Amino acid sequence: MSVIRSRIVGCGSYLPSQVITNAELARRLDTSDDWIRQRTGIRQRHVAKEGELTSHLALHAAERALEDAGMAAADLDLIVLGTTTPDETFPATATRVQAALGMQRGIAFDVQAVCSGFVYSLAVADNFIRVGQAKSALVIGAETFSRILDWNDRGTCVLFGDGAGAVVLKAEPGKGDGSDRGILSTHLYSDGRFHDMLYVDGGPSATKTVGQVRMEGREVFRHAVTKLAQAVDDAIAANGVTGSDIDWLVPHQANKRIIDSMGAKLGLPPEKVVVTIDRHANTSAASIPLALAEAKADGRIKPGHLVLMEAMGGGFTWGSALARW
Repeated sequence: MSVIRSRIVGCGSYLPSQVITNAELARRLDTSDDWIRQRTGIRQRHVAKEGELTSHLALHAAERALEDAGMAAADLDLIVLGTTTPDETFPATATRVQAALGMQRGIAFDVQAVCSGFVYSLAVADNFIRVGQAKSALVIGAETFSRILDWNDRGTCVLFGDGAGAVVLKAEPGKGDGSDRGILSTHLYSDGRFHDMLYVDGGPSATKTVGQVRMEGREVFRHAVTKLAQAVDDAIAANGVTGSDIDWLVPHQANKRIIDSMGAKLGLPPEKVVVTIDRHANTSAASIPLALAEAKADGRIKPGHLVLMEAMGGGFTWGSALARW
């Protein structure tokens, strides 16, 4: 049976030039490079400069993804931007990217699922393509998470960074089996009962201020391991593959210990897991597309490879996506 698949035809990324190392944070916080590395795997993060907005980061990543795909903005039908840190309450930051790209047709909107934002956005764009409402899509994850951090809270401010990544999807016919190139399946979940474990204490309706990240780190870690395992198991089962069939795990870059746990669950050697957390920290919705762009650019991910993506974020939200490159 013939089906329509969303094939990833281009990747792009962008990181702000300003870098803050663990040693720099240790000079003003009760922390140390060793403490941060041992608990998270992070050694530095990129932070947007004053006046550098989420839309700016997203635009740079989008332009690079389009160039990699050999496409122009005029070829796009859809932009889906995953972000927790939009430029403004409204309109959607995606529309600012749309305008900056010179795209004068189609649809552009934001998706808010915190660190799961890219997987959610990928699923939305994939569904648009599957049902024929779009033939091409730009999916972006972009964050200026530094703007919602309490820089005096060592439990949160050391964990996050800013950045953007993007992929271009294009509709292509497939056979409807695991040999197809493209997004094979996506799996999304949420459970609002866990709100208080990871949230921002502000918003236009509640307090009229932006607010800052509040997190119960140990509880988030504990739930992440089990919920990500569920998302991974469901992706594997839905496609009739095993962990050993996976060529690359591209996880959300939240914590090195969680990443290692997911790799071990799949039986993958460390060299088959794409890790960028040491240099990027947790860039929320941007982390997976940043890692994808890096692994494609350096030649690790090749045509035909089976790539598994997974993420969990505040809400809680979590999900996975399996793609044949």
